[in-house]
Amino acid sequence: MNPQTSLAAWQLAVMAGVAIAALAVWLTAVFLAARDPDRHDQAAAGSAPGAAAAGTGSRHLAPAGEGEPERPSADQAAA
Repeated sequence: MNPQTSLAAWQLAVMAGVAIAALAVWLTAVFLAARDPDRHDQAAAGSAPGAAAAGTGSRHLAPAGEGEPERPSADQAAA
């Protein structure tokens, strides 16, 4: 006696549902792992000094005695 070799439609639907659910979980995990947790800090760091609320700037603290490196002026950057 041979077992039935073809699957029922509901069995195929369950298999497809499990595969789709696993793909959705994996994509969600990748998205959550890849996002930048400090997105709001970038906007504050790019604004004028003093424009952002206190404590919303960059997390990087320069060691004592060292300032921020000088940025080229607009004329030098365009050249």
